[in-house]
This record gives sequence, structure tokens and C-alpha cells, in this order.
Amino acid sequence: MLMTEKPSETTAGGDPITDSEIRALLTALNAQRRHVLGILDGLDEEALRRPVLPSGWHCLGLVQHLALDVERFWFRAVVTGDEEVIRGLTSGDEAWQVGPETRAGDVLDGYRKEAELADAVISATAAGAAPAWWPRDLFGEPHLHTLRDVILHVITETACHAGHLDAARELIDGHRWLVLT
Repeated sequence: MLMTEKPSETTAGGDPITDSEIRALLTALNAQRRHVLGILDGLDEEALRRPVLPSGWHCLGLVQHLALDVERFWFRAVVTGDEEVIRGLTSGDEAWQVGPETRAGDVLDGYRKEAELADAVISATAAGAAPAWWPRDLFGEPHLHTLRDVILHVITETACHAGHLDAARELIDGHRWLVLT
């Protein structure tokens, strides 16, 4: 940290959390979001709905899960405590289910929109702010204590699912996102 740069706040242990740290975390999250959308680029509606693993999920369902159960849940429900979002939460795997009447473009756009809304929450929330709501019925006592913790959790979950999409895409048509040789 430059001597002229001041931390915007500190953790409970006194460690500085700087705006540049949140920017770095957001950069990492956005890279994973691009990966999710990029690995699916060029797949048609049928391929996006084709289950390729025994569990039966398909790419479109995973993207909808990321939009609703990850971006919306962690940022708009947990971080902000948005009552409307909390009331609309479902249990189980409903977010993974994409009806045949739902266009693939609408699911992909929904993910982009939830990412934008999440970014607005991140921009408006102090890095060390505690979650406004915590789903004890799902997770017990809180284990994510700040916005920073939530962002790290979402990066991890998004990266994990980007890897799932990599495997699915390779099984669908052999395409790979990033090949290092």
C-alpha cells in the first residue's frame, strides 16, 4: 500500500481493508463471470439444455442457479437483507430448473442483470459491513462476516461452476475455454 493511500476501514482484527482490495476482488469475480458466459458462447438452445452428466443438470440451469442462488442470494438477500428477495427465495433445486418456454437468452441476460445488481450492492456497501440477513436454517451460525467474505465466497462458487461448465462444454462439442500448452 502506498503511504498516501489510507484504508477505508479495518477488519475486527485491525487489518486494513482498502478500496483497492474490493476492486481487486471484483476484478477476480468479473473474470469468473466472463468465463461462465464465454465458455457457453456459440452453443445453441438445444446444446445449452442438454444434460451431459448423470446428475442431469444442463448449462442453462447452472447459469440460472448462479443468477438466483449465488448472485441474487448472497448480495441482495444476505448482504443487503432485501425483504422482497428474501420472501422470493425457494428451497431445493428450483433455480436449476429452466422451463421449456424460457429462452436461453433470457437466462443469460438474467445472469448479467443479477451481476450488475450485485455490483451495485458491492459499490454501496462498506467492505467490512456485516451481512444484513443470515439464513441460519440453511447454514447455522454465520461463517461469512463481512462483504469481503461474501465476495470471496461468490468468487469461489462461480469459479467452481465455471469449471463444471468447462467440462460440460468439452463433452458437448470438444470446445475448451483456455488451453495452456
